[in-house]
This record gives sequence, structure tokens and C-alpha cells, in this order.
Amino acid sequence: MREDNVDYSNERVAIFVDGANMFYAQRVLGWHLDFARVIEYFTRGREIYNAFYYTGVQVPPDNSQRDFLTALRHLGFTIREKSIKETMDQSSSSVIRRANLDIEIVIDMFSTVNRYDVAVLMSGDGDFERAVELIRSRGKEIIGVGTRGMISAELENACDRYVKLEDIRSEVEKVR
Repeated sequence: MREDNVDYSNERVAIFVDGANMFYAQRVLGWHLDFARVIEYFTRGREIYNAFYYTGVQVPPDNSQRDFLTALRHLGFTIREKSIKETMDQSSSSVIRRANLDIEIVIDMFSTVNRYDVAVLMSGDGDFERAVELIRSRGKEIIGVGTRGMISAELENACDRYVKLEDIRSEVEKVR
């Protein structure tokens, strides 16, 4: 854990948002994130290198999602999107819709590793455990962010620290 009296002003922060994970986290929480406030919270006293947002998009695009992504771009987010694919679950005959962007997150984390000191990974997905361990081995601080009940124990343990959204609600909630 960091000391409060240390100057972090030269540190650069990169934020990586697993959009699908945060969508479901907000649904569970019953409140919405204000991504401008998220950036502000995680960069206090630090410089932002970049914020990335990863999401699956419908084809044709949904107007509300398009407006949301436009708003994120105006905040300075780099948007990585992939078309949502539909497959049939043979056992239940239900349609499964997904656009997995885990590899894109990991590629961006590694390809930009020399441009940040602190990485904020907004996801509870245990698939990121090994990538987090490798980024930490390069001397980077990794802060995981998610919500209780949706956090992989492996990911939580791999991060330098893990912030629960419930604990910072007053700092990051979208105020209407």
C-alpha cells in the first residue's frame, strides 16, 4: 500500500475498462459509473496516459450504445470494439451473444507498458491473472477494480490492490 505523503505527480496512469464486465457490474450494483469521475478518481495527483474502453457492438449499432461510446471518446477514451457474434447453445437451444475482447486488453496493456507506471484494470475476470502477474514483474503497479461477487479470487490476488466499486461509490457514481 502507498503512503499518503508521497508525491506521485510524475506517475502516469493507464485505465483499461472491460466494458462487458462493467456493464454487468453496474446491473448488479443498481447504479451507473460516471467515467469522467472514474478517471478523476484513479488519476488524483497523477498524469493520465490513456484510458481504453473495450466493448462488443451490435450490428447495426444501437443508438444508446453509440451515444455512450461517443461520450467516452469526448472524455478521451480510446474505444476498442468488436461486433457481437451470435451462436446457438446446443444444450439449451438458446442464442448466446458475445464479443470477447480479453486479448485486445492484454495486447494494449503490453504494447503500452513503457508509457505508464500504474495500470487500472476494471474487470473481475480471472483470465487476466497471468497478464497482471507479468505486467507486475515489469515493475508496474496494477489496481484491479470490480464489484463484490463478480471478482475472481485469482485476479484479486494477482493485483497489487483491488478496489471494490461499492467502496468508492460516492466518488464514481453517475449523479443524475
